[in-house]
Amino acid sequence: MESNESLPTLETAKKLGLLPEEYDRIQEILGRKPNFTELSIFSVMWSEHCSYKNSIVWLKTLPKDSPRMLAKAGEENAGLVDLGDGLGCAFKIESHNHPSALEPYQGAATGVGGINRDIFTMGARPIAQLNSLRFGNIELAKTKWLVKGVVKGIGDYGNAFGIPTVGGEVFFDDCYSTNPLVNAFSAGILQVGKQASAISYGVGNPVFIVGSATGKDGIGGASFASEDITEKSSEKLPAVQVGDPFQEKLLLEATLEIIEAGCVIGIQDMGAAGIICSTSEMSAKGEHGMIIDLSKVPTRQLNMKPFEILLSESQERMLIVVQKGREEEAKKIFDKWDLNCEQIGVVTDTKRLEFYQDGKLVADVPADDLVLGGGAPIYHREYREPAYYQEFKKFKIDSVPDLAPGEISKAFDFLMNHPNIASKKWVAEQYDSSIGRANRNTNAPSDAAVVKVHGSNKSIVITVDCNSRYVNADPEEGCAIAVAEAARNIVCSGGVPVAITNCLNFGNPYVPEVYWQFVGAIKGMRKACLAFETPVTGGNVSFYNQSSDEGPVFPTPTIGMLGILEEASKKMTLDFKEEGDLIYLVGESVNDIASSEYLYSYKGVKASPAPHFNLETEQNIQGAIASLIQQTLIQSAHDLSDGGLLVALAESSFPRKKGFSINCDTNIRQDAFLFGEAQSRVLVSVSPAKQADFESTLKNQGIVFSALGNVTGSDFVVDGQVISSQSKASESFHTALEKALN
Repeated sequence: MESNESLPTLETAKKLGLLPEEYDRIQEILGRKPNFTELSIFSVMWSEHCSYKNSIVWLKTLPKDSPRMLAKAGEENAGLVDLGDGLGCAFKIESHNHPSALEPYQGAATGVGGINRDIFTMGARPIAQLNSLRFGNIELAKTKWLVKGVVKGIGDYGNAFGIPTVGGEVFFDDCYSTNPLVNAFSAGILQVGKQASAISYGVGNPVFIVGSATGKDGIGGASFASEDITEKSSEKLPAVQVGDPFQEKLLLEATLEIIEAGCVIGIQDMGAAGIICSTSEMSAKGEHGMIIDLSKVPTRQLNMKPFEILLSESQERMLIVVQKGREEEAKKIFDKWDLNCEQIGVVTDTKRLEFYQDGKLVADVPADDLVLGGGAPIYHREYREPAYYQEFKKFKIDSVPDLAPGEISKAFDFLMNHPNIASKKWVAEQYDSSIGRANRNTNAPSDAAVVKVHGSNKSIVITVDCNSRYVNADPEEGCAIAVAEAARNIVCSGGVPVAITNCLNFGNPYVPEVYWQFVGAIKGMRKACLAFETPVTGGNVSFYNQSSDEGPVFPTPTIGMLGILEEASKKMTLDFKEEGDLIYLVGESVNDIASSEYLYSYKGVKASPAPHFNLETEQNIQGAIASLIQQTLIQSAHDLSDGGLLVALAESSFPRKKGFSINCDTNIRQDAFLFGEAQSRVLVSVSPAKQADFESTLKNQGIVFSALGNVTGSDFVVDGQVISSQSKASESFHTALEKALN
């Protein structure tokens, strides 16, 4: 062990992000003072990013059970759900926010690499990716630099790796100017019974590190992700990893081959905290230990110190425990793919991790005390309702004048050109969305991405959703809305929602008002997931998304939802089909403009509550839409969300260059009818031949609906007045984002 002279002090522990009481607890666990390597180990494993110490008490309240669940929530590299017919889907969403704030290209690229490794270490072949991106004021040069870097990083890595990016969301608000959010989602398919586990057991079984060599990039990344962004954050650029998608493609094939060979006991991606995370989590789960020789780890730099090797987050690496006696078989597979495959240790029955370098014992720590659910600290943080919450509730719609005569065109044109509403075509065109021949949305857009499962009639239906403005206004209602919208998008695409993963992006958990937002969001997620029977399979908590200048970002609990479409023939699209088709609104129009893009951006009113939402109504509307699709009574379905009814009408018109003519509901304000974002509403089009069956079906179910008008050949007409030509609105909608960025 390192000599007593070099033992670190409490001050060193604080610099590594540990609290004084945590430093005391480490000494209790070890029965002595830790050396620097050991203290570094505890600092990363007890960071929020790895231990969830400030969030786990609330995460445990989320529903996690379903007959479809094939892996315990949060206990494997990714969630795993039974699709039926012997197929399973592994899926997960994770953040790469802090690295992307400093180095957007590599930060975003390695986020894509990391989430895909989580999928294929389960034994699943990734088939689709999504992403959810948040940036600051689009007029700022820094924001434009961040957007371009992040989008290029995602595109370059995903395209080269060969997995299609099939959808996502991009949102702009001043609160994200310093701290953008980059959340990456991936889904993959495996045969049930052939999944791999992140576990280690069996005394004497060899431990291998495979894939890329270990370098100094990413050291301390987990700790870096567990602190606020400051002016000095740029000094921590080594905490940002560097990715190689071609190496990852080789690692994918080698990993799936070795899992298929049946010689793997356990396997884990080396993401946050690198070797120390994989060795400790796998050992703790299997109630075993390991002896590891760090001298045998392939490194990119000479003379790397023990803590550097242990904490490095270099990309494209795995830790694999192989059955004893099958070492040569494992090496042969990785040699075939021209990848490192070095035995660095063996499994023991001590439940301890003993790390050696050059024959010297450099760290000796108990595995269980490092990990979530073991000895890692768990905190019940103080929370307090922020003053703004009650202020937002005081908003009265009458304080804002309704649209003036002739103002519809102006407001509509404003929204068509707003970066939160306008098409994200400029982003999407940088991603390969068709590789793998599985994307069913290429020429037929739906509210959610529909991806064919090869060798089956089934498709997975996937989406990422969260309106963080709603969550900021009311965390509980706003997060419930995020779950509901995700489910609504899947139902409107013809699918059945089955499970979620989440990426919980919040500010500093030690700020009581921030933690109150977190607690509220969890409560909202819980009630909505119970209502839709969509258990939480796992996910990611990302705290400390705030800066000293701007404070925290909007609370952003991004929901990644998985649905199943049993038959491709039942897929529903959002585009209007035929001139003369009838346009209906399923759901009730409400006199509400709260938290809408119209109120926030066009009217400039920032303080208002979350939009109108009733969970039971939402369930009924989704059930009605599902039955209409099953009975083939509608031509299109598009949920009303950001921008409200008029934006949804335009989005349904654009794909086939149609127009519409509708009349407003005179019982409510015109702006609420056209631009309000009250929930639980779906825009549908119906063939005149099916009008009677359509209406009787909804009446029999007690569902509120209203006839709006007709699909037409060209212009957009409201109450007999042309508010825009098809071509003008389309030009604005499809080019606004690119113009704003360039």
